[in-house]
Amino acid sequence: MVKLALEQAIAPEWVDQVFEEHRQRHYSRELLFSTIIKLMSLVPLGLKPSLHAAVRQLEDLPVSLAALYDKISRTEPALLRALVTGCAQRLAPTIKELGCTTMLPGWQVRVVDGNHLASTEKRLGALRHERGAARPGFSVVVYDPDLDQVIDLQACEDAYASERVCVLPLLADAEPGQVWLADRLYCTLPVMQACEQVQTSFVIRQQAKHPRLIQEGEWQAPVAVETGTVREQIIQVRGGYQCRRVELLLHSPTDSGDNSLMFWSNLPESVSAQQIAQLYRRRWSIEGMQIALPSEYLPVIPLEKLAQRLLELAKNIQPKQVAKSPRGPKVPKPKTWVQGSAVHTHVSTDRVIKAAKTKRP
Repeated sequence: MVKLALEQAIAPEWVDQVFEEHRQRHYSRELLFSTIIKLMSLVPLGLKPSLHAAVRQLEDLPVSLAALYDKISRTEPALLRALVTGCAQRLAPTIKELGCTTMLPGWQVRVVDGNHLASTEKRLGALRHERGAARPGFSVVVYDPDLDQVIDLQACEDAYASERVCVLPLLADAEPGQVWLADRLYCTLPVMQACEQVQTSFVIRQQAKHPRLIQEGEWQAPVAVETGTVREQIIQVRGGYQCRRVELLLHSPTDSGDNSLMFWSNLPESVSAQQIAQLYRRRWSIEGMQIALPSEYLPVIPLEKLAQRLLELAKNIQPKQVAKSPRGPKVPKPKTWVQGSAVHTHVSTDRVIKAAKTKRP
């Protein structure tokens, strides 16, 4: 089922078309961009442990391995965003036909959050002389909980870049009738102003160093909900911006020890404070899963028949065939002594690699 959906979402002809429309420095000669996507997709699906392992079983790779890695390292963030948004648009009709729920009736919910790349034991050549922890890049992701689908992405190569700044290009494409849910990291005046410019709504958790308040209205009478009590007030922040502040007093503290949660929102009064609190509490969580997929070729079928074919395949699922192979114990290695100041420092992977390239003769 996953392979059939991917055949539709990242069809080679469509991937090459997106590449030609959004490329900046890149070009295609012997190696097509669709071939790179085909190889890279095998790693997150768990079919291959690395890109190098996927290449070894490919008999018709038209370029050398070094040329392949160089092509991947030059992939522009704008091209990645075009692939994500395009795939979401291609699969949305199929997901709607399979059936989906509405998180907030009458509204399109968007959840935005940062997704940092996981650390790895493999060390790049440019980083082998750095004793501090290497920080790879990250991405700011937009998630549609109704379709259970990532619909937009802003890739950030530099680990020192700010998520608060990287989210602004995503908010520029927001539309009226949407409500964006964001963690307290995004409780800033530029983020709220960006939502106001495109006339979209937001629900953002309040952080300790939030924008300065000019005026605070009276708290309304608290209302009992399943997890505690909810009350709200009208606040005005610096610049004359006005919005609602909702407080959820919990019966039991959260895992981080918080007894109350504060949310800022510009949703109209037709959406109650109880709905706002419940909406944020149902924010997303992503879980990974490795699955064994058949290696035989699956023919591409029309998009309008994809949902029917997926339902037919779902009837044949045998969970016992999805077996996991646990990894053996790691071999202990002696650690050399280093100064504490060197251990606790962090370096940006992107900046170190760029610096290493400039030092080459």
